[in-house]
Amino acid sequence: MKDRSKVIFGNKISEKDYKKAVQSKEKFAKKFGDDRDVSYPTIIKENPYIGPSLGVSDIRLVEDPSERGDEEFDLEKGIIVGNIRMGFGHYRISMAMASAAHALGYKPYWFDLNSFPQTACTKIISAQNDLYSMGSRISQKSKAFNKVVWEPMNYEGFRKLSYNSSDQKNAEIMSAVYNNIPKEIPVIGTHVWPAQAAVHAGMKHVVNAIPDNWPMALHLAEGSVHTIQTHQAYQGYRILNGMRGDKILRPMPADSLIYTGHYVDDELVRNIEVDCEARLERKKTGKPMRFLLTIGGAGAQKEIFAAIIKYLMPAIHSGNAALYVNVGDYKNVWTELTREIKGLSEVSTEHFNDWADTEDFAAKALTGDVTGVHAFWHENIFEAVYATNLLMRSTDVLVTKPSELSFYPVPKLFIHRIGGHEKWGAIHSAEIGDGTLECEDINHTIQMVQLFMEDDSFLADMCQNIITNKSIGIYDGAYKCVEIAMGMKNK
Repeated sequence: MKDRSKVIFGNKISEKDYKKAVQSKEKFAKKFGDDRDVSYPTIIKENPYIGPSLGVSDIRLVEDPSERGDEEFDLEKGIIVGNIRMGFGHYRISMAMASAAHALGYKPYWFDLNSFPQTACTKIISAQNDLYSMGSRISQKSKAFNKVVWEPMNYEGFRKLSYNSSDQKNAEIMSAVYNNIPKEIPVIGTHVWPAQAAVHAGMKHVVNAIPDNWPMALHLAEGSVHTIQTHQAYQGYRILNGMRGDKILRPMPADSLIYTGHYVDDELVRNIEVDCEARLERKKTGKPMRFLLTIGGAGAQKEIFAAIIKYLMPAIHSGNAALYVNVGDYKNVWTELTREIKGLSEVSTEHFNDWADTEDFAAKALTGDVTGVHAFWHENIFEAVYATNLLMRSTDVLVTKPSELSFYPVPKLFIHRIGGHEKWGAIHSAEIGDGTLECEDINHTIQMVQLFMEDDSFLADMCQNIITNKSIGIYDGAYKCVEIAMGMKNK
């Protein structure tokens, strides 16, 4: 197997940086073990949460030798969606890929590399996930930490080619989870680690779905086909822009990088016109404007959401606004909001840990009236993430940080980012007209809320832009990723 840490797309890594990469791998191996030669038996079980709607089955490692799977690998139509839980974003992109695969007649397999506690792979990912989540939360509480540590690391630290060298070395240890998976089944990695591990494990057809709009070496998995959501990011990745300061690097080969458009679920893309028409009709007839506040996997930014809710409380009481608040799997966030905001509990309906109730509410909200505040919390990660997807269709405005949700076909109000790389999601969305500029403080966030409420054209323009964007394929990225992966197999 080629040493992918020494030379990256024809660009040689310095001896100093290569030595650091080797030391990083040795540190993880010493702490978590090196199980590359271990044969972990695998089985397939239906996913009880998104399996019925998206046709998804889970790939699981066998812990009990008596455990049996529900089915065998479909070697003709099977496609693996490799992911990790690091925040909610990579899970959500995986759901988009699974939805598109299902719609196109393929069989999606969910493969979460962060869900096998007995493996070195999961131990490494979990340790880094814990650090990232902690950093996200601290960055929201400390301006000094955010300015000196968090923003530079997310913006420039992850951008460096030397960072990818270390990641590639660490991914060598992660490859064991693929040992008992048929090598000819295509893999779409919605985080770079599942893609890198798949390449190191000898999987033959690997797509690396890059999530961000800011080119970073963090996302490189040489040996896979890289997909990109925007033309701006395509150019940056093609020339590995800024990944070794101002030095000119050898570009990525043309067949290693493909622009696809945004990664979006089939059910959202398919219903764009009808959902936008419903938004315009609600605005025209004076129905309460619906805002969906979604709190991501790091559980940060509660203060911004609290300010928005406080501002909207009079409009909620008067019937001019309605709120959906999805706190994901962070029930404590809702508890803190109700404690801080006077009267919030009295106007709220809690949809807690009852998936059938959440699905029923989302379905009825498409054509029915909604008033007051509706809070959603689900202990299970699939339900916590997918609740936002269900609620998106019937909301008027999605309020979110500019992360993976920047690329979704719903009018968006962007609050302050977590990490410098995220700001480019808001820039792209504002340029194609389906979202606002990033509001970097609470006052500007409230100003945007006012515009949505009081200006008749603000929401209408975004809805029209979303319909236009659909007509030129901007939201077709998930379908194209699946087609690329299956096409690699059929060459």
